[in-house]
Amino acid sequence: MLNMKKARKEKDLGITGWTARWYDKNTRKFRLAEMRGYADIVSGYAPAGARVLEVAPGPGYLSIELARRGFDVTGVEISADFVEIEKRNAAEAGVNVDFSQGNASALPLPDGTFDFIVCSAAFKNFSKPLQALNEMFRVLKPDGAALIFDMNHDAAKEDITAELDKNGMKGFDRWFVKLSFNTFLKNGAYTKADFEELIAQTAFNGHEILKHGIALQVWLYKKCF
Repeated sequence: MLNMKKARKEKDLGITGWTARWYDKNTRKFRLAEMRGYADIVSGYAPAGARVLEVAPGPGYLSIELARRGFDVTGVEISADFVEIEKRNAAEAGVNVDFSQGNASALPLPDGTFDFIVCSAAFKNFSKPLQALNEMFRVLKPDGAALIFDMNHDAAKEDITAELDKNGMKGFDRWFVKLSFNTFLKNGAYTKADFEELIAQTAFNGHEILKHGIALQVWLYKKCF
């Protein structure tokens, strides 16, 4: 855990090169179903046609699914290799998503632009998590909301096994993903208390943190009274 946190403090951890290509090829078969579930949650909150930002979209699966549902989607990703993969995946899906390279702690976007922001399985990798939250607040419109999905540091081994069973993972893929969950992903993840401490230092004036399988759903609100 200390090594992961030390690396996170030193620089943002983008996935590049063959690792990015492996991730896209080998995780899509179970991540796509998960992303459809996440898109259901976003669709249940964000108004039709809303401007949605995904921070650190990786291969772009969630952004693409949201674009399919009629949202105006932008994605900002630190890895240039992932940006290429995202654009290719969007073209193959026949949807338009504005993918570009950028850092979560310095989003290359104007103030008050988006109705909704989502970040999936990436927040634990940000070197400046408080600054990333402040940037999300900055680019949200008044009365906008942000939602972070990320692994729960307190996830039990039983939760991880149930997650793998749900996704139908077998063989090497199951072994590798289980090892990842139980070691560097879990070790680098935040607890609910960690998120509470970070949120208390931001201008978000409403939040809710829910347990969701092995993950936490962190809802953040920019309320105007």
